[in-house]
Amino acid sequence: MPKLVADIMSRDPILVRPETPLNEAIKILAEKHISGLPVVDGAGKLVGVLSETDLMWRETGVTPPAYIMILDSVIYLQNPGDYDRDLHKALGQTVGEVMTSHPISIAADKPLREAARVMHDKSIRRLPVLDAQGQVVGIITRGDIVRAMAAE
Repeated sequence: MPKLVADIMSRDPILVRPETPLNEAIKILAEKHISGLPVVDGAGKLVGVLSETDLMWRETGVTPPAYIMILDSVIYLQNPGDYDRDLHKALGQTVGEVMTSHPISIAADKPLREAARVMHDKSIRRLPVLDAQGQVVGIITRGDIVRAMAAE
């Protein structure tokens, strides 16, 4: 019988809310030695994921888009909307301002193989695990899958 996500996921993950101060979330990541946190709304529904990648904007800074001027007109060589989004992330003070919205998740009753496929195809390191009511009940990482493979 194939293993299910629920068989190897980490249960009761640490959750944060969009209004959680960013510095508090950073401390949680550092103290718990984890690389990401599911973000839930007041009803406990998944609304985002805060990852180390989201936090890199603070340290790397943001470079304005390249442009050229022709006859008093500015022509951007890159999308200025991307700059606005990146700047907002770099200056964010709450989890909601920095998190990745529209997170990919998986149901607890799905086969482990499906979780591995999603993580591989989407190049993500972790998946929040949801129950039938859409509540976050766990998290599964690439490391969890490798450990399950080693145990077989």
